[in-house]
Amino acid sequence: MTRLRRLAIKRLRALLIGGAVVVVLASAATLALASHRIEAEQAAYSVPSAGRCTPTKLNASALLRGTSIAVSPLPDSYDASTETQISLLGAPPSALGTVHVTGSQTGAHAGHLIAYSQGDGASFVTPKPFDPGETVTVRGSVKVGAKTQPFAYHFVIAHQDPVDYDAAAAASLPRDYNEMQHFHSRPELEPPAMVVSASSTQSAPGDLFAAPYNGPGAAGPMIFEEDGNLVWFHPLAAGKASTDLQVQQLGGQAVLTWWQGRIPPQGFGQGEEIIDNSSYQEIGHVHAGNGYLADLHEFHITPTGTALLTVFDPIDCNLSSLGGPSGGAVTDSIFQEIDLKTGLVRREWNSLDHVALGDSYSAATSASAIWPFDYFHLNSIDQLADGRTLISARNTSALYELSTLSGQVLTRIGGRQSSVKQTAGAATAYQHDASVLPNGTISVFDNGGVPKVHAQSRGLLLAVNPQTKTDQVVAEYDHPTPLAAGSQGDMQALENGDVFIGWGAEPYFSEFSASGQLLFDAHMHGSYQSYRGYRFPWTGAPSEPPAIAAAKTGSQVTVYASWNGDTRTASWQVLAGPSAAQLTPVASAARGGFETAIVTPVAEGYVAVQALGAAGEVLGTSRTITG
Repeated sequence: MTRLRRLAIKRLRALLIGGAVVVVLASAATLALASHRIEAEQAAYSVPSAGRCTPTKLNASALLRGTSIAVSPLPDSYDASTETQISLLGAPPSALGTVHVTGSQTGAHAGHLIAYSQGDGASFVTPKPFDPGETVTVRGSVKVGAKTQPFAYHFVIAHQDPVDYDAAAAASLPRDYNEMQHFHSRPELEPPAMVVSASSTQSAPGDLFAAPYNGPGAAGPMIFEEDGNLVWFHPLAAGKASTDLQVQQLGGQAVLTWWQGRIPPQGFGQGEEIIDNSSYQEIGHVHAGNGYLADLHEFHITPTGTALLTVFDPIDCNLSSLGGPSGGAVTDSIFQEIDLKTGLVRREWNSLDHVALGDSYSAATSASAIWPFDYFHLNSIDQLADGRTLISARNTSALYELSTLSGQVLTRIGGRQSSVKQTAGAATAYQHDASVLPNGTISVFDNGGVPKVHAQSRGLLLAVNPQTKTDQVVAEYDHPTPLAAGSQGDMQALENGDVFIGWGAEPYFSEFSASGQLLFDAHMHGSYQSYRGYRFPWTGAPSEPPAIAAAKTGSQVTVYASWNGDTRTASWQVLAGPSAAQLTPVASAARGGFETAIVTPVAEGYVAVQALGAAGEVLGTSRTITG
């Protein structure tokens, strides 16, 4: 009997589960079969060839044979991070036996299992990183009913692309005063100017949400009203951008979420996800796991206390089979499900494990270490309650329906390997933001390029018939002035049946009725872009006080009042007096946009403003300044 078999049998007979030793009564035949399988799997696993980045078999299941456990990194994959956790999802932590992890170069890894707060698995976390290129072997066991099932699998650590993306950052544009808004009371806030070209009383309630960047002013998340007036702007430091500002639910409360970080010219994000409460106070930073930085494309909070986010990971890859360099690099598109309480990675899905490099409409011939082959470009994730997940990949022009548990691709909608026949007008090109609506139709923003495939970008509602395996257009929404957004964009289905479209690289925001009537249209001046745009109901109650400025003209003082982020103020009241301790009301005015100018009849030594609600109640008072 080999040493490996003896160790396997020993582990099967005494497993440490939940701090107690459980004796397993198994037949010698069962133990022998299990240990033989472990030996056979190890013997069959070859040393990785130079530059390999894809598995020997595409679209394998993350489920371990004979168990309910889905694992990541995926067995037989070649794209794992040096800082990866070993994620074991699908069984109570108490059912997991001792896990042993060994690197072919780094040896045995001390570590421990940390349970997910949802109670359905755990991650093996090791303090020591793995080495690039080494094979990692994982062995353990899980209790399945009254039996204990051993498992063993392997994966390979990728070589990261060594590009300095900071050094490759794009230069900022010169400032243009007229592209930005300016305020006396908040001179440091310079959001892009908004031009509203269409509005209607029939449009859905709520404010508009964007995250402008790439313009002459500071980037940052932004909320504005139907008339284009600013509600809230959070300028970021130079060199940083934000995307995907939206309202989500966390613990039964409405919160603001957005991505912020840097966007290198290669077209993905390196940053983190931010969560603010309704007072604009940071209550969470969500980071990608396994040593990665969060990408800009997607962030969803789920009802179970987890979050889905994207990661773009450029790694070394031999692209000679596609006409590219043997010493090239490819960008692996990844999504993770993060346990918000522990920060652990519950699951990780890698495009390189499931979709062939040759399915891309991008070319590998010009790829290099500086410009990796961005063959997939994941840009949306919609995890459904029925055990499926829908994702969109820009550079394969396809949507993929996955098994959430196994990670396997079940259906391909569009692209080179479509599982369904696309009827007239249903084919998308370089699309973004696919999601499944309650009635089963799919909403998607169809960019149509670049390179240009369709004459203009559009919003689409698609219906896939699983019986006939056909995909057809239910509705199409085009801008009256044809827009061709070469990148970015989204389509949001609103509760009243309208659709809201953010046109991405074209800085427009539009709302259409279900029948296609344009109800709202606005755009930002000049060179700004916003990855997505939304409409949400929102109540903002800032923790900071209102802002004030004053300018004297003869015997009168014009007071400027604003409150960044507040949605409750109906009117303003000016307080004035000979000292800061002797202030009385001297003037008032209805709120007139983000900043309200109020002329006082007399010049006093000191002034302040109070924000009043609809019933005249005081919501907040500014600092007192000299008049």
